[in-house]
Amino acid sequence: MSADSPAELILTTGRPANGGSVVARHDGRVVFVRYALPGETVRARLVGASSTREKFWNAEAVEVIEPSPDRVDSWCPIAGVGGSGCCDLAFVEPAAARRLKGAVVANQLARLGNYHWCAEDEAAAEAVGEAGHTGWRTRVRLAVSDDGRAGFHRYHSADLVHRLDCAQVPDTLLSGVAEQRWPPGAAVHIAVDDDGRRHVVVAVKGQKTEVREGDYEGVQRVAGRTWRVPVTAFWQAHRDAPALYSALVAEWAQLEPGMTAWDLYGGAGVFAAALADAVGESGRVLTVDTSRGAARAARAALGDLGTVRVVTDSVRRALAGQSVRADVAVLDPPRTGAGRDVIAALAAAEVPRIIHIGCEAASFARDVGLYREGGYQVENLRVFDSFPLTHHVECVAVLTRG
Repeated sequence: MSADSPAELILTTGRPANGGSVVARHDGRVVFVRYALPGETVRARLVGASSTREKFWNAEAVEVIEPSPDRVDSWCPIAGVGGSGCCDLAFVEPAAARRLKGAVVANQLARLGNYHWCAEDEAAAEAVGEAGHTGWRTRVRLAVSDDGRAGFHRYHSADLVHRLDCAQVPDTLLSGVAEQRWPPGAAVHIAVDDDGRRHVVVAVKGQKTEVREGDYEGVQRVAGRTWRVPVTAFWQAHRDAPALYSALVAEWAQLEPGMTAWDLYGGAGVFAAALADAVGESGRVLTVDTSRGAARAARAALGDLGTVRVVTDSVRRALAGQSVRADVAVLDPPRTGAGRDVIAALAAAEVPRIIHIGCEAASFARDVGLYREGGYQVENLRVFDSFPLTHHVECVAVLTRG
């Protein structure tokens, strides 16, 4: 903390900001306040390097003087100021949290994507499945401290919280993990699969992974098809998300037999399976991902589908090698988004219909703006509360061009 800035402030908060904070102002300067809600008066402690020379400050609400009616007792016993960074909206009534997330997405789309989805005070994320706002997570990765104990990271910190009773996690997922000792510096990957079996895999940089419980791969099922996915590979954390997204992609793709589809950043090929069902034996599906583990899972799960080709490469290079235009492209890029080069390649290929999925509001909004620059229009857009008790969302848009 700089000597020329106060340590604590009394603030009245305004609209929500991307990343889980709300916006307040002090002497004309913007202050991003975590663990607060719009319309509250709070005592906030400044964090990070805060000086009068900076355009904005970051702070944490350490006392709520006038609470919002949407504030509740925290659903997560380990989250909050000084705690784990897991559930940064655990103090918000769940329906209100979905409204906050919708407002953030609407704001980011307007600011970064030059697209008006809806008014911020009318927006809301949709609940996912029937899991509710606690116990929805099926996969988790823990870090290990020097004394061999597993834990969750504190917010933006290398420090760990060794209590593991996070509200996102069902009791069976982490039972007994806190009592064990693990290799210092390791990543502990834990998943409960669709057979109800728990798998625990320890990964240490530069060493072979070790299976402590279960298998290296877990069984996952979507739309009647079975995958065996490495516990260390990507799979949707919310138990109901894979089926929801797969069904939505199948509906929005509007494919017919004989068409061509691209599944970009395709992971284990869940969307490729849905696309292959639609194009039939006379169609073609290309699924691309950089992960070798995901590609192996895709080849094994989709081996009976002669229409599907699995490519392990970057999306940018894979697109450069295509000679046949896709009728539909589905993209599920990492948090940083697809970016200008990939979207420009899709526009140059004149793909008429694109389904774009994004798990970070600002990146998603920027990508939407890039599509619009490339001549695409937003035909439909939905926002899902796929990560309850956190500020994270999943956005899905259909983009078309004449």
